[in-house]
Amino acid sequence: MASNRNLLVLPGDGIGPEVMNEVRKIISWMGRKRAIGFDIKEDLVGGASLDKHDTPLTDAAMKNALEADAVLFGSVGGPKWDTADFSKKPERGLLRLRKEMDLFANLRPAKVFDALVDASSLKPEIVKGLDIMIIRELTSGVYFGEPRGRQTNAQGEVEAFDTQRYTVGEIRRVCAVAFELARKRKNKVLSSEKANVMHTGVLWREEATKLHQEKYSDVKLDHMYADALAMQLLRAPKEFDVIVTDNLFGDILSDEASMLTGSLGLLPSASLGAPDATGRRKALYEPIHGSAPDIAGKGLANPIAQTLSYAMMLRYSFDLGKDADLVELAVENVLKAGYRTGDLLVGNTQGTKKVGTQEMGDAIVKELDRLA
Repeated sequence: MASNRNLLVLPGDGIGPEVMNEVRKIISWMGRKRAIGFDIKEDLVGGASLDKHDTPLTDAAMKNALEADAVLFGSVGGPKWDTADFSKKPERGLLRLRKEMDLFANLRPAKVFDALVDASSLKPEIVKGLDIMIIRELTSGVYFGEPRGRQTNAQGEVEAFDTQRYTVGEIRRVCAVAFELARKRKNKVLSSEKANVMHTGVLWREEATKLHQEKYSDVKLDHMYADALAMQLLRAPKEFDVIVTDNLFGDILSDEASMLTGSLGLLPSASLGAPDATGRRKALYEPIHGSAPDIAGKGLANPIAQTLSYAMMLRYSFDLGKDADLVELAVENVLKAGYRTGDLLVGNTQGTKKVGTQEMGDAIVKELDRLA
């Protein structure tokens, strides 16, 4: 068994440890049945780290992340830490990971499984067969721009401010990821910004167009304002394939796209850095759902998004596409067989079986056994 792949596991808060436990079952299965092993370290992040170390991410955990071939992340946050100082909020741990690992490209697929087409809030004919990829720039923009803060203005009124900023290099590198990925899909990219009202939007459109002309003219490129795209994702989402956009708009649009599939509990994500001299990229994989503190510890959480994040890790960090396909097929077959966690029990539930977190994880492992 190959075991020179270094994996850092950060379960985090809320339902994070529960869904991560189910993925650990699949990791063990892969080791036994497919000879895919990992040297695994596990550490704390978010509120769990804050409780023990008075910081949402220790320097030691950050060092482990930088040295790992991949980081598998759960979730952070919850009302328990609402009163924590802003600099120590659980979410600051995740932001530090993204920034110091320079994970600038966030890949968020939105795929509708045939078995769950009725779970979407949109009509089945609008979402059936949907399979899009939103690429969100992750380490710049308004979430990181300076200056930012609060002050009292000349009129004596408190005001808050954040700065939206982008460099040419930051725009071009995330657009390059979009073009490269599009070549492996339907060969078309939609770049989205607000060039009608924002200087950063103008620069974004200019640089996406230049890069396209210089290196990717074989890929079809279109542009759309972010607000118009928000509307079109609800009207005709299957018109799109790869969408690339900035940090703020990507945050909003990817969450909107996730609801086309029926549940946040289904969708994974990958956050990738630039390739080094050997082609290795720093990478972090996480479900897009939050820590869901209202159901934490109750065995109700859906582990599919965390499972599919693991599949993305196999595909993008370790070039194990066939094994990633196997995990994804197992998930799809379990859904076809009618297994549903509570978040998926919407629409037509005839022929379904309600299960909890562990039962869903066990069903996926059992299906892997059958497929293998």
